[in-house]
Amino acid sequence: MCCRFFLFYTWEDKTISSKEALVNEQIRAKEVRLIDAEGNQVGIVSIQEAMAAAHEAGLDLINISPNAAPPVCRIADYGKYRYDQQKRQKEAKKKQSTVEVKEMRLGIFTEEHDLETKAKLVSKFLEGGDKVKVSMRFRGREMGYTAKGEETMMVFADMVSEFGKIEKKPVLEGRNMSMVIAPMTAKEKEKAAKAAKEAAKAAESTAQVEQ
Repeated sequence: MCCRFFLFYTWEDKTISSKEALVNEQIRAKEVRLIDAEGNQVGIVSIQEAMAAAHEAGLDLINISPNAAPPVCRIADYGKYRYDQQKRQKEAKKKQSTVEVKEMRLGIFTEEHDLETKAKLVSKFLEGGDKVKVSMRFRGREMGYTAKGEETMMVFADMVSEFGKIEKKPVLEGRNMSMVIAPMTAKEKEKAAKAAKEAAKAAESTAQVEQ
């Protein structure tokens, strides 16, 4: 007499959104690459074997990499897994910063005092993490002074060099000239400060020699 035994699993119904991982009976793959509850690589097994292992551990079978071939599944507590994932997403979102592009318009012959005032404002934008588009408009005969306009822009860029660097050099398009200044990273600021300190030290040494 031949006897057949069938093993049935009762899984808690866990309804998930399309953006979340498939879990337990929602996984339709015939075989999966299994990671056990301890994080060890078990290898490629049938979905039945993977579900049996998860059931034996009293945990869930979670599809953590559905696009892999075969998909990667992990044995873990789905509630804890979901909580950890949401926590990581929130932390990642906090770290993301929205970069705005501010604009500052200069004149060809803007006086140094006015440039300094505008440089202070742009420095605040850069310090806040925003990029700045510096633009200049040439009207009528002013087209004959594009070189002077570019010079003014470079002087302005130097004024804010403590907080930003030129991402796009001055470019003339029609009657408009523009350049883009991007905020410096913490590492770049540190490097610039070090260079400025060394330059000041060198200038001081030169002055002492001349005396």
